[in-house]
Amino acid sequence: MPGGAPTADAWLFARLVAARAVRGECALLGLSASELAELARRHFVAGSLDSAPDAPLSNVANLAIVTMADDTHASFVAAMHSFLLGLAAPDVDGEDARCLAAILAHACLRPDHLWRDLGLSGRDDVTQMLTRFFPAMVARNTEGLRWKKLLARELALATGGVPGPAPGCPGCEDFGFCFGHAR
Repeated sequence: MPGGAPTADAWLFARLVAARAVRGECALLGLSASELAELARRHFVAGSLDSAPDAPLSNVANLAIVTMADDTHASFVAAMHSFLLGLAAPDVDGEDARCLAAILAHACLRPDHLWRDLGLSGRDDVTQMLTRFFPAMVARNTEGLRWKKLLARELALATGGVPGPAPGCPGCEDFGFCFGHAR
């Protein structure tokens, strides 16, 4: 965006960042301060994030979400991030793909539908985002699975694990729909 009209990627990242910033939850994006600043430099007007509210880590810990404190979740996030990067479209900016992979991996820790966890308008928004950045993931969804379920399943299959829910799935209102009634 700097020096021109906003791109579709700039609009996407603006929506993702704004959804967390408005709640003071920028830490939930899973981006370091320098990664967020670099993302802003690539896509936003200079200084546009300087006054974005952010939740101190103590406030993030008080949210009803799964946190990175658990080594299991940290390894899930790292594995998901790496897995997604391996599927990144060749024509997208590599730094944008890294940021989006981090945002998606961290969203899998939260207990709602992926589109809500990302602050998007619906499942179609997730489909568009994945089609742009990780089209191979979209091609794998031959059963029309919900995106968070598919991401967790495909990661498990790629790493030789047993498919199961993402860390945030058990807290979702539709957990029983996606995974039966096994809690």
